[in-house]
Amino acid sequence: MSIPQHHLEHHQAISQQQREPQQEVVTLNDAISNVDVVDALELPDSQPCVTGENWSIVYHVNFDTNFEDRSAFVCGVAKYIEEATVQCHLNVMLDEGEKHAVMLYTWRCCSRAIPQPKSNEQPNRRDLYEKIVEVLGPEVKKLLSFMYFQKAAIERFCYEIKRLCPNQTQTSQVSNIAQNSDKESSQKKSQQSLFISESYLLTLGKFINMFAVLDELKNMKSSVKNDYATYRRAAQFLKVLSDSESLQESQSLSMFLAMQNKIRDNLKESLETIVGYEELFCDLVNLFTNMYEYKQYVLPSEKHMLVKVIGFALYLMDNENCNINKLDAKKKISLARIDRIFKNLEMVPLYGDMQIAPFQTYIKRCLHYDQTKWPLCSNQTTISLQANILQYLPSIREDYVAFISELSRHSNEVTTTVKESPRTDNENRELLKLALRGIQLLADWTAHVTELYSWKLMHPTDSHQTVTCPKDAEEYERATRYNYSSAEKYALIELVAMVKGLQVLMNRMEVVFVNAIRRAIYADLQDFVQLTLKEPLRKAIKNKKDVIRALITSVHSTCADYLQNSEINMRSNSKSCLENEVQVPRRNVGPSTTQLYMIRTQLESLISDKALSGRRTLRKDIDGQYLIAIDSFHKQSFFWTYLLNFSQTLRECCDLSQLWYREFYLEMTMGKRIQFPIEMSLPWILIDQILTDKNSSMMECILYPLDLYNDSAHYALTKFKKQFLYDEVEAEVNLCFDQFVYKLSEQIFTYFKQLAASMTLDKRYRAEMTSLGVNFNWPTPNRYETLLKQRHLQLLGRTIDLERLIAQRLNAYMLKSLEVAISKFEATDLTGIIDLDLLLHVNRLTHKLLNKYIKLDSFEALYDEANQSVSVPHGRITLHIYSEMVSDFLPRYCFNSSTQRFVLMPEEAFNLVEKISRDRIPLTASMPYLSYGSKALNYAFNSIQKLYSGFIGSQHFRIFCRVLGYSGIALIIEELFKLIQVKIQTSIASCIYTVRQSIDCKDAKMINPNYNSAQTYSNLRSRLNKIIHNSEIKTKVFQDFREIGNCLLFCLYIEQSLSQEEVCDLLQAAPFQKLFPNSFTKEGEKQDSRIKRMENRFASLHVVSVIEKFGTSKQSLIARDADLLTKERLCCGLSIFETVLNRIGEILEKDPRLWCGEEKPKNNIMHVNEYVEFYRIWSALQFIFCLPVPEDQFTVEQLFGEGLNWAGCTFIILLKQQKRFESMDFSYHLLKTQRFDMCNDIIDGIQIKKMVDRIRRFQVLNSQIFSMLNKHLSSATIDSNMVEQVKCFNPPAFPKPVKVGHTSLGQAPIYMRTDILLQQKLDISKNEK
Repeated sequence: MSIPQHHLEHHQAISQQQREPQQEVVTLNDAISNVDVVDALELPDSQPCVTGENWSIVYHVNFDTNFEDRSAFVCGVAKYIEEATVQCHLNVMLDEGEKHAVMLYTWRCCSRAIPQPKSNEQPNRRDLYEKIVEVLGPEVKKLLSFMYFQKAAIERFCYEIKRLCPNQTQTSQVSNIAQNSDKESSQKKSQQSLFISESYLLTLGKFINMFAVLDELKNMKSSVKNDYATYRRAAQFLKVLSDSESLQESQSLSMFLAMQNKIRDNLKESLETIVGYEELFCDLVNLFTNMYEYKQYVLPSEKHMLVKVIGFALYLMDNENCNINKLDAKKKISLARIDRIFKNLEMVPLYGDMQIAPFQTYIKRCLHYDQTKWPLCSNQTTISLQANILQYLPSIREDYVAFISELSRHSNEVTTTVKESPRTDNENRELLKLALRGIQLLADWTAHVTELYSWKLMHPTDSHQTVTCPKDAEEYERATRYNYSSAEKYALIELVAMVKGLQVLMNRMEVVFVNAIRRAIYADLQDFVQLTLKEPLRKAIKNKKDVIRALITSVHSTCADYLQNSEINMRSNSKSCLENEVQVPRRNVGPSTTQLYMIRTQLESLISDKALSGRRTLRKDIDGQYLIAIDSFHKQSFFWTYLLNFSQTLRECCDLSQLWYREFYLEMTMGKRIQFPIEMSLPWILIDQILTDKNSSMMECILYPLDLYNDSAHYALTKFKKQFLYDEVEAEVNLCFDQFVYKLSEQIFTYFKQLAASMTLDKRYRAEMTSLGVNFNWPTPNRYETLLKQRHLQLLGRTIDLERLIAQRLNAYMLKSLEVAISKFEATDLTGIIDLDLLLHVNRLTHKLLNKYIKLDSFEALYDEANQSVSVPHGRITLHIYSEMVSDFLPRYCFNSSTQRFVLMPEEAFNLVEKISRDRIPLTASMPYLSYGSKALNYAFNSIQKLYSGFIGSQHFRIFCRVLGYSGIALIIEELFKLIQVKIQTSIASCIYTVRQSIDCKDAKMINPNYNSAQTYSNLRSRLNKIIHNSEIKTKVFQDFREIGNCLLFCLYIEQSLSQEEVCDLLQAAPFQKLFPNSFTKEGEKQDSRIKRMENRFASLHVVSVIEKFGTSKQSLIARDADLLTKERLCCGLSIFETVLNRIGEILEKDPRLWCGEEKPKNNIMHVNEYVEFYRIWSALQFIFCLPVPEDQFTVEQLFGEGLNWAGCTFIILLKQQKRFESMDFSYHLLKTQRFDMCNDIIDGIQIKKMVDRIRRFQVLNSQIFSMLNKHLSSATIDSNMVEQVKCFNPPAFPKPVKVGHTSLGQAPIYMRTDILLQQKLDISKNEK
């Protein structure tokens, strides 16, 4: 039966809709809130890992139950359960002893801080004593508790030793193991030493170590005795100790504290009452010697404990009844092995900064000390290997590289691959071995650091060994600050970096390691118990070895984990049960500490050389291969406790907190020091070493020594539990970190400042100086980039953004550098603008280089702040430029058109102007990093700047334009215009009136055409004699004209420089404004089409069109405005100088009587013989400065420069008197006359020829000035067509007409320049000859 097609399609569509899930509808508000939530997520950044582990929150799982769960293993051997109970009580006492050790070590003298009665008649004497008792009472209770504890601890220790000694007890151990034992396990008295577990001996060794530590701490703390003496004196006065019991207790405590080595002596006396304790101590010494040699330890403190216990135990063994040398001869102990241990580790950390030399402290004080038995330790000529850390460094580096490579391989596998199946047993074992290897390496490196530190503390330097060490240096200072060579400091830094860096890497893989460790331990334990021990158990059952069977069965019962319905009946004698195949499960769980103790102790009893009872050991009844397997398992399982507590073990292996503590040395100062300065603190010594040497290879390790403070603070809070110690650590961290950030920021800024200055330094100058043997080295590359990326530095639980702190410092340094640059400019004249420009360029480049690695404030904002132009339009630079122009540039500088420069007037003429007072150069300018980065670069740039210091030229004006900007230029020009206006209306006007009166301007016919040059000069000299001898005109008037001229020249050159800058800007902006130059076209190709193709090709560069297409309307408006502002420049048809000239012309037009005379010309056309117009006044002034001066005097050019001429010519041009001046000037007439008659007479000491030469130079200069002014003035303003606009009149008849060509001068009026006419006359005279 067929189904219609449309029905089939409809059915499929319905099925598809049913299969598709219904889409969830999300509103806009929900979507926005979801996006806001995403903003709150903290994403990990990619900052380099160069810091220690972050310990803001510490979470450790404590798996150590201290045998509290021992009752759960009732199926185990009763002897070992009883031993676990004893160890539990001993561990409690060890914890209490640690508290007393902390109390003694952290004891600070209170009596020095408490005011004492000064006399018996003091009225408040009783109140003081009551306060003393109140304050010291709780502390004295602690001392009493300590005294009673040490007594109880010695008694308990001796009780355990007495119980364990074979000659003191009956051995009845086997009855607790099995009920049906054979005759070999019966109770017998035996002189043979019995089996004592390794764990028990370790606990006894810890007790011996505790006694040694407490005794040395009591000996060291003299402040304890002082405080108690103060308390006892006050208590006796108040009769607090009135009863006999209190007096006896006080006397006992006083004697206990006063006697040195009291605990040690009491312990030895108590032990000597025990018969045979030496045998037990021999076992303990041998065990600890083997553990040290075979490295059966993990933590550095355990390694050091082994050495201390060996030495103390030998001291306790040696007495009148026991000779350790005889024990060595009987091979019960090996003094040769111990001698090697003591030589390799002469100084051992005791507690905090306290050290102990076991050989010196214990062995040499033995009753039977024989130097021949200790050849290595007795040889003082060879230094211990402990003192030379450099010899270990190569091997440590190799181990570090190899382990890091292996760890990275596993880390990459974990992060890059995802396994569906769990790891195999071999993979877990490999990770377990890797974790153990890493912990052992970290512990070994940490031990090297602490052992070197111990050696240095016990061997302080002096001024003879270290040159830099002063003779009056403190003890602690000689032990730390001056006791390490540079190589040793770098070795310590490298080791600390390795330890802390590897700790971070291993801690990141903690989850992987812990999972693999638990699985591997579980697998190895179950395989050993269920598989390896299967055959020994079968043979023990077969051979009826009930003791072995009972022990193995106990091991099974303690830790075996069977699959369901597969448990073996251990009590069954059936061989078939043992021959069945066993399936061992796999779980992610490890044994408890009590389980591990029970297993290891029972297995140890099987392989021990000591008998459980009787004279027969159990190892003889076990096959060799299984003995090897059990022994291997026993050695491997020793580290399982540490691995199961991986996180805590890792931290303790990397703990370097004791490098900071210095309580012992503070005690030695007897109250003179509350705390040592950071210069004596080892963490800061290491940090400062890197900062001082600027070692690039160690710069990335500089943050690791800071982690030592984290260790010290953590130890103060968790171990010492003393708030004041944490406060001291925190105070030093605050000071140290501020110094660190300060020095590091200064180095970073100096480095990039040197780099920027080196890039700016002229290459030719560098090459020339190199050829002369002077090298300007580039800064050595350093690895500051890594430090600049640190945003999450953990210090004392606080997260510190190091990048932000350094950025703040760098901003401050950048601001200070800009302020120094501006201050240096303010302390110099305008020629210092070159140095300012170089400094600004170097600082700008420095800011650019720094911005690649760290975000700083914008350079423009920093520049505005330094220039104080944030809230005002004009900053310090603009104001100083104007101030210098008014006080120095205008009145002191002389313009020279030949060189286009302003040069300073001679110093001898400075009396013409007022004295200048400038600010002093700031003292901070001497700091190299605030200038060019180094002294060498400062010298180089100062040498370059000196080349521009003697003048002001185009280079300076270009910088003026860049520095001032449009607003600054407008301000200065406006102020200069006001200055010009004031000068014109005051001094210049007064000068004009003075000159008019001196010339007798109404009818002074000063030029006679019939006179020769000598007569003309004499006539002019006599008429202008008053003016010539008027000193005010030669000083004040000329000075005012020079200032006005310098103002005009400044405006002119500012415009030229600004035009160059604008043209460059327009050329650079042209492609972005759709402006293209005319390009080369082929024949037949149209220019328009080629430009069109270029426009299409570069259309994406056109800013306005792109923003209009893709941007908003507001953005388009901004783009169009910016494009308009870019195009509209002053060089595009606008002129500053022309505007200045027009405004000056407006000022001149306001007072026409001053410039053109008060009366109208007699001929109604122009003044001929009346000297009232300005050009006549200027002619008189020009005649004065054209006069030659003696050689010992300065010329006008030297004193006033060409600014004088520019001012006069500008006034003449603006007053439209140029033609009149050129036609009727006195000096020009003298020039023409002298050129005609060639007179060379000397009149009144003045040679006519010299004066005429000067006139000619000024005439050429005037012509150049007129031409430049005419170019800048528009045709409407300047009378460029003067001839066409003047009404022509017939000139007077000459006596003798002169023919020029075929035309006579008397026939018609001829209008031409006088110099052209004169030249024609000379040509005619030559032709006639």
